[in-house]
Amino acid sequence: MKRIATLASALALTATLPACAMMERVSGQSRIAESEMPGQIEPVHAAAIAHDQAVFWVTSNGCTTKEDITPVVRSSGDGPIITLRRIKEDRCRETRPEGASVSWSFEELGLPSGSRLSVENPYQLPPT
Repeated sequence: MKRIATLASALALTATLPACAMMERVSGQSRIAESEMPGQIEPVHAAAIAHDQAVFWVTSNGCTTKEDITPVVRSSGDGPIITLRRIKEDRCRETRPEGASVSWSFEELGLPSGSRLSVENPYQLPPT
């Protein structure tokens, strides 16, 4: 019972922390400091990982392209983890509620075919 209470407390604490602060997981993976990563963490509207492709929908003001986002892939005991980082701000003024789609093949990400990839970015509902 004590173990369940401890796990529940840990989960409650984890749920209250911002996603960008959760760079180290319980699995014991190596920690990468936020300041060591390029750009800023990019919230995603949706993500799909299938057929050795990683596809994401991100906020766009009309100019966001794949070159504006960089994927950071690191390993953990549970498999690779991807974090999208925005390296160039989208300063256009065209409202795109659906956002923009950006994708990378596993080959581009340096991942073997069939890898089980986790997404670390926070999810954000698209603007209405």
